[in-house]
Amino acid sequence: MSSFKYPIPTQQFIHGEFVDAKGTQKVTLKSAVDDSVIVEDFIFANSEDVDIAVESAAKGLLEWQALTPAKRGEHLWNYATAIEKNAEQLGYLESILVGKPALFGGMWEPKTAGDLFRYFAGFCDKHVGEAPSDEEGFLRIVRNEPLGICAAINAFNSPIITFAMKAAPALAAGNVIISKASEFNPFSSLFLAQLAVEAGIPAGVLNVIVGAGEAGAALASHMKIRKISFTGSVATGKKVQIAGTNSNLKRVTLELGGKSPVIVFPDADLANAAQSGASFLALNGQGCVLGTRIYVHEDIADAYLAQLKAMVEHHASTLGADPFDMKTMSSPLYHPQQKEVVMRFLEQGKKEAETVTGGKSWGEKGHYVEPTIFFKPTADADIVKKEIFGPVVVVDTFKTEDEVLHKANDTEYGLGAAVFTKDIDRAIRFALKLEAGSVTVNNSQPFHPTVPFGGYKSSGVGRENGKAVLKEYSQTKSVHIK
Repeated sequence: MSSFKYPIPTQQFIHGEFVDAKGTQKVTLKSAVDDSVIVEDFIFANSEDVDIAVESAAKGLLEWQALTPAKRGEHLWNYATAIEKNAEQLGYLESILVGKPALFGGMWEPKTAGDLFRYFAGFCDKHVGEAPSDEEGFLRIVRNEPLGICAAINAFNSPIITFAMKAAPALAAGNVIISKASEFNPFSSLFLAQLAVEAGIPAGVLNVIVGAGEAGAALASHMKIRKISFTGSVATGKKVQIAGTNSNLKRVTLELGGKSPVIVFPDADLANAAQSGASFLALNGQGCVLGTRIYVHEDIADAYLAQLKAMVEHHASTLGADPFDMKTMSSPLYHPQQKEVVMRFLEQGKKEAETVTGGKSWGEKGHYVEPTIFFKPTADADIVKKEIFGPVVVVDTFKTEDEVLHKANDTEYGLGAAVFTKDIDRAIRFALKLEAGSVTVNNSQPFHPTVPFGGYKSSGVGRENGKAVLKEYSQTKSVHIK
């Protein structure tokens, strides 16, 4: 592809400008839609680039902390506005490479990112300490102070949102941040960094680098970085936590994988439950909190499965649609390695369950697979236990509450869960007993800027979003004055 509607950023963004990477690893970035070349020689950042970004961040920290909290809040508010005004371009930079529908990349995700920055902008002058009552002639002051230089390693599936989830609270608490964009989907993150400077945020306060494992490892182990937040796989998250501990005991937040259960009781609104069940197709299944295990009561299983199958097959009929069309909902998998993983699970699933629909690769170009429903899996099925990260859902039946609660919690993941019922007592009972960081009742929307988001068990450590997250980007100082 020789011409683009908007410029494609191909460098690192450090200290307020685009700069060439010091690394030597080059990759060709191709469209997930049709395999066309988008960037022929994209050079990844290495550990030297991380050092340069840290030096820049140290300078930016001095400027950022010299501003009044109210002024920092004003800059973050202006940044939110800039993100929203440039939503179309942000979406284009996602669609052109990974084929993400413009409805997500060009509308919903920029709006959510704007909401996050605007929400945390309001805390810049409110994240204050306290002065406990004086005793014995002492004045005691408790201060919330910034950690300093923070880092973020963002996911390939929703870089605009994961960028904002980490950068917004970090900056609101008075820190600066170095964000590593995914090597599979870097363009929107680089443009976000450019917009920050245009919104008045000083150079060095928000740097963005693009790299693979070397850059991520350098961030996790850097002695001058005091906090790192990672979104990605469990395996890589463990490496980040070990590196953070072995370096300088930096604080670590991990938002990792999920295998969210969806429980449908016989008194549920069947149409709503089926529609929400089909939400596993969002981002083509490339979402950690999506409901990918559905447990439906045996009395309504046939009716539910029929509705779900119809929705999934309609979605399948739209594969290959133009990602720039705001009506498009389907998309490819975002990179070839992910398609290979999903195809292996599809073959495994055919041995472990009944295939209701789908189960194959789709098209001659790009990274498409058919959206797939598996039914009645074996007790130890991999498709039930492991995260697939593709358009695949596994449906099973249940008779009793105890049975389905055991099935839902019988997993190493605990990011999200959903319950569909008209019985409020049952809804509350399950919301309390499900082992997940976010539980939805009669809906499939577990994300909001004002509410903490994170996982139980191996789905993560720490939380993002909500005012409580500011504590994760702060350190407490106690002052005793006599």
